[in-house]
Amino acid sequence: MTPAPTDYPFRIVIPTRWMDNDVYGHVNNVQYYSFVDTVVNRFLVEEGGLDIHTGPVIGVAVESGCRFTRSIAFPQEVEAGLRVAHLGTSSVRYEVGLFVEDESAAEAFFVHVFVDREQRRPLPVPAPLRSALTRLMST
Repeated sequence: MTPAPTDYPFRIVIPTRWMDNDVYGHVNNVQYYSFVDTVVNRFLVEEGGLDIHTGPVIGVAVESGCRFTRSIAFPQEVEAGLRVAHLGTSSVRYEVGLFVEDESAAEAFFVHVFVDREQRRPLPVPAPLRSALTRLMST
């Protein structure tokens, strides 16, 4: 089943930039990962209260993947949708949908493990962040 933007409880619009296009005239695949990173981290900071600059806990990427379904090109806007597929003790698996004009352009996943900033050892997901992530759990 092809996903729709409404399948994702948190959504943002990300404008493409001229420099996102490659020599083939479409947004290069590496930029899709940038869109994924943008929607995840915007949610963590704005909705989950993650202090990326001085907080004791940070998220580190341990796995990601993307299935491309449609080309994107400047000056299109990308609607990035976010949901949580799995929330563990110290990790979270996000699912991200990228859409252009309500049509799927990519389906991606991204896994964070939350760790102590200094020691880089796994820590439980902080309570405020866990609460925010729980609201994004897919059914």
